[in-house]
Amino acid sequence: MFEILLTRIFSVTLWYHFAFMAISLAMLGMAAGAVAVYLHPEEYEDGSRLRRQMALSSFFFGLAALLGFLTHRAIPFAPEASLAGLGPLTATYVVMAAPFFFSGVCVSVALTKFPEQINKLYAADLAGAATGCLFVICALKHMDGPSAVVLVTALASIGAALLAEGDRLFCVATISAILFLALAAVNTALARKQASPLRLEWTKIGAETQVLYEKWNPFSRIVIMRGNERSGLGNPEGVSPTYQIKRMPQELALSIDASAETTLTEFQGDFSRVEYLKYDVKNIVHYLRPRSDVLIVGAGAGRDVLSALAFEQHSVRAVEFNEDILNIVNKRFGPFTGHLDYDPRVAFVHDEARSYIAGLREPFGIIQISFVDTWAATAAGGFALTENSLYTREAWQLFLNRLTPRGVLSVSRWYFPGLPAEAYRLVSLASSTLREEGITTPRQHILMAANLPRSQSQATPCGAVTILVSKTPFSAADVATMENVAHRLQFSVVLTPGFALDPTFAALASGKNPERSVAAFPLNIAPPIDDRPFFFSMLRLRDVFNTRLWDHTANTFNLYSRPVFSLLALLAVVSVLTLLCIIFPLLRKSGIAVLSGAVPDLVFFGSIGFGFMLIEVSQIQRLTIFLGHPTYGLSVVLFVLLLSSGLGSYATQSIANSRSKSPGILMLVLLLGVLAAIGLLTPLATKGFASVSTRSRILVATGLLLPLGFAMGTAFPLGLKLASRKSGSLTPWLWGVNGATSVCGSVLAVIVSLASGISSCFWTGISFYFVALGAFVLGGQQALPGLSPNFAVSPGGTGKRSIDEAN
Repeated sequence: MFEILLTRIFSVTLWYHFAFMAISLAMLGMAAGAVAVYLHPEEYEDGSRLRRQMALSSFFFGLAALLGFLTHRAIPFAPEASLAGLGPLTATYVVMAAPFFFSGVCVSVALTKFPEQINKLYAADLAGAATGCLFVICALKHMDGPSAVVLVTALASIGAALLAEGDRLFCVATISAILFLALAAVNTALARKQASPLRLEWTKIGAETQVLYEKWNPFSRIVIMRGNERSGLGNPEGVSPTYQIKRMPQELALSIDASAETTLTEFQGDFSRVEYLKYDVKNIVHYLRPRSDVLIVGAGAGRDVLSALAFEQHSVRAVEFNEDILNIVNKRFGPFTGHLDYDPRVAFVHDEARSYIAGLREPFGIIQISFVDTWAATAAGGFALTENSLYTREAWQLFLNRLTPRGVLSVSRWYFPGLPAEAYRLVSLASSTLREEGITTPRQHILMAANLPRSQSQATPCGAVTILVSKTPFSAADVATMENVAHRLQFSVVLTPGFALDPTFAALASGKNPERSVAAFPLNIAPPIDDRPFFFSMLRLRDVFNTRLWDHTANTFNLYSRPVFSLLALLAVVSVLTLLCIIFPLLRKSGIAVLSGAVPDLVFFGSIGFGFMLIEVSQIQRLTIFLGHPTYGLSVVLFVLLLSSGLGSYATQSIANSRSKSPGILMLVLLLGVLAAIGLLTPLATKGFASVSTRSRILVATGLLLPLGFAMGTAFPLGLKLASRKSGSLTPWLWGVNGATSVCGSVLAVIVSLASGISSCFWTGISFYFVALGAFVLGGQQALPGLSPNFAVSPGGTGKRSIDEAN
């Protein structure tokens, strides 16, 4: 629960590509806790003291979580690549890793000092983790993030009380649990009144003061600031320079995770007050298709809805997956925004757009997508950078097939003069989609116009570009209409069937050997697909150290390269820390001889750590697109995968206790068969059931995940039981190896997905399980030097006895 909470908090206080750091923090901290148990066995040998040690570590976990959050809350974040920027990030890493160290101690003792109960304890551990995935979703629907952190502290205190067995620690933990539960309730009540004393004071864009309204949910933090009431153009990037400001409505800026912004516009029924909307390049599609039924993807604060009404379109249906935004716009601030939901022509829909459109049967004259992105990390952003299911070839095929014969798909993005990477990628995506639909002359079906900045000194140094795509070729009248509007409003015509602003646009739109233009561009502008849905990640991994590119429009290039640099830097850091966690403790305590004998066990636990994370992350990425909602992607995948893994662990009790390793080998072979079958079945199932209801898609996802998790849950207890027979003292270290390699696996999974695709990530995970099978077979044939293979740790950790007696 705390780990997922950190992905939410970090997406507000740090930039989105740091959000997945929470997973590394959790796993690295827990691995360090396991290593501490290994290095200091004398502290965990007395059976009567084990429960107290576990109770203390549980209690300290809760306190460290709260203190770590309070410390992080007080640290201003500086994103510069300097010592000033490195200091706050390092401090955050240290204070947020501390609670996971204590949880690592507690869980390591439970899983390694009671070998006879390993199957049940590991199953309970995974079931608790699965429940935490759902509980954090429920908590953030009813309380703010800081209150949820306090709730975590209360739950940890309850765990400590259950383990304390009636001594003074029991009283302290019980009283603490009651106090922290009360604090969570009080702070939640104050947060609803916008008076929370624990509210985040520093975000990634600086200090927040004068907050008018704040609301947390499982995938965003929404803020409206006092003093943001303004009379002017809140989003000027698309508005023509020919517009003469007359009577402007007041606007409120609605911020999502302290970065993404949408605008609440004051509207009292007078369209003359919003005349500027007719001067916006994002709305050029309304000139070409008047009196249409319009479907808006990403309703936001209602600006696109208001635009369609200003153009007197026939009907407007606006889809928004963030229910709190709809409530803010239409309920809490409804009098300010004019209650657009009361207009009989307007219908707001709370759903994820792609899955909603997949279930539609009626066509629309216009489908409009204006600046919809995931720059702010979702809860699932802890595992994946910026995948977005709206900007893939499969998604655009769906959108085109939900248009009338002359219907138009309108998509608006940023235009950076000198390096218009997003504009190029839009054209590349449109051309590829049209060719997949059997259209051999895609350029006849594409129009594009942009509002470019007039000077580098203006407030918005980048402009807006809008691409129009239709399955029917645009007529000469359509082209003339767009060119006339562009001339009148001083927009730049970027692409028509007879004109291209530069040769790259022409080559990409032609559909003839576009790969040459894609390869020649310094960033990756190839069309994204569902298997590689990273529209905003454009730096090729092979170009990370290509210094010639760094000088190419440096500021713009940095926008697309910074996340990849951060990702690789984090991989380097966690790789070094992982090696330190794996090798140094063993060398310090047992020497090189034991290290050489423990190689099969090290390889086994390291391999299942890598394998589990690669498969887990790839399934989250795949099923987030399929389920259509970040919350569903995270909660369904993690809950089902962890719970079924617990069931798999529990089911191996009789196999793990067998003296023969043959049943374990057979179980691992079956595991590989299940993984391969699910890997082949998942793409077929997600494609075949894409248009069914959300409830049905959740059932399909559950059916795919249950056998997957059950099979993967068998590996850890089988390996730990085998290792404990050779040397029970090594089992905490091996558990730490598993956690440490999982740290690297969580980062490696994102890199593999970016470089080769989500499917490659999944199959790479399977390859690690093949390695684990070989290590298991070899490990069963070896005994550690200087250690008898016929001894195992007793349940209380107080002595040794033969395997025959243990069985």
